[in-house]
Amino acid sequence: MPEPPYYAVVFTAVRTEGDHGYAARNERMMELATARPGFLGIDSARGADGLGITVSYWRDEESIAAWREDAEHTLARADGREQWYASYALHVARVERAHAFTRPAGA
Repeated sequence: MPEPPYYAVVFTAVRTEGDHGYAARNERMMELATARPGFLGIDSARGADGLGITVSYWRDEESIAAWREDAEHTLARADGREQWYASYALHVARVERAHAFTRPAGA
């Protein structure tokens, strides 16, 4: 990741039962997002209870707005509300500081 500041978009969602095309659409959204100007990276996790958290990182608010207005992303959001998500929340935050640790190999 680059040095801060940058932005984090935190998407927390509870999935509905069944796939209903979700996996394929999610893969496509990852392809599109990673190709967008200003995209910096993504972290994602999903629990057995269906709760998922995805954090995407962006250079600036303009990059986030452009992603939100992407035509395929707009359709995916509509499908999410229609069939894939029981609930979701989205938070956008400016990252001022960041720290990381990686254990050395063999340690």
